[in-house]
Amino acid sequence: MTVLSVVGARPNFMKVGPIHRALVAAGETSVVVHTGQHYDARMSDVFFRQLGLPEPDHYLGIGGGSHAVQTARVMEAFEPVLQEVQPDVVLVVGDVNSTLAATLVATKLHVPVVHVEAGLRSGDRRMPEELNRLCTDAIADLLFVTESSGMENLKAEGTPDERVRFVGNVMIDSLVHALDAARETENTATSLGLDRFALMTMHRPSNVDTEPPLREVVRLLHGLTEVLPVVLPLHPRTEKNLERFGLLDEVRAIENLHLIEPAGYLEFLGMMDAAAIVVTDSGGIQEETTFLGVPCITLRENTERPVTITEGTNELMDLDANALVARVRQRLEESTEGQVPDLWDGRAAERIVRALQTWVGETAVA
Repeated sequence: MTVLSVVGARPNFMKVGPIHRALVAAGETSVVVHTGQHYDARMSDVFFRQLGLPEPDHYLGIGGGSHAVQTARVMEAFEPVLQEVQPDVVLVVGDVNSTLAATLVATKLHVPVVHVEAGLRSGDRRMPEELNRLCTDAIADLLFVTESSGMENLKAEGTPDERVRFVGNVMIDSLVHALDAARETENTATSLGLDRFALMTMHRPSNVDTEPPLREVVRLLHGLTEVLPVVLPLHPRTEKNLERFGLLDEVRAIENLHLIEPAGYLEFLGMMDAAAIVVTDSGGIQEETTFLGVPCITLRENTERPVTITEGTNELMDLDANALVARVRQRLEESTEGQVPDLWDGRAAERIVRALQTWVGETAVA
């Protein structure tokens, strides 16, 4: 069985890494295509190295652009690769533009598509990722689900049961695989001797692409650093907009704030594991903090990962600096409660490969 896996953005690497290892261990052929949707080496190359992924078999070099441009470029560049490799299955993960683009191309060429992390829904169609999720799940042949809400969403959308498998969260596989090494890897917090600190990430367009919310983020940084030290890996988009709106020098001058370049997977995981609290607008970090038992506040109106709230350590809040600082103070005084969701056990990739072997075998016979 030849499985062609498509990665385009950093979270994709954390999902494909364990699947690649499980495929190889099972004696199957794993081909990795990197679309280059995240083209900054700081955001991409280091993750391949630290997650044990091989150099991509094919690199498309797509780069940035609008959603339409990026999706079209991936489709155009991916088609000849797919025709050359002729895999038994195309495997896509997550909800980025590369995921939808590869799904469209493969489906039109009658190559079976499996979607890892299917069924997640925020209910907010203003998010490009939500549209990618809906479209990919509608036409993919086999859907691998990470949490119970995904099963419920797909059922409500009329997806036949035979297209769906509940396998657990493959992102947690990467975390489990790397956690010991991450705890031994030097990072900003350990090098500075920070015993108690907040880790913050901020990159979502709704929070950083326009001036009013970005100014509120700066106000939040001023407030948080009065409570405890803050480590902030600065996403290229956030840095660019801080400079565009004349806020970068102010941020750099904030006392108790440690600005760093985007961190590698091991470095970031080590800091997340050691943090007193995490403040983010990311999707995957909600899951990772839930597994680690670290308090997390997510600055979004909604989440496609509700299990991180109902069972985990995550909560949603609006971008209101005063309310956020007050809530951080409260959570630092509270005991952390939460549990690890079902099948978040570091074995999801093995279940995926077994399911693929069975499904491809049955499809071939049919």
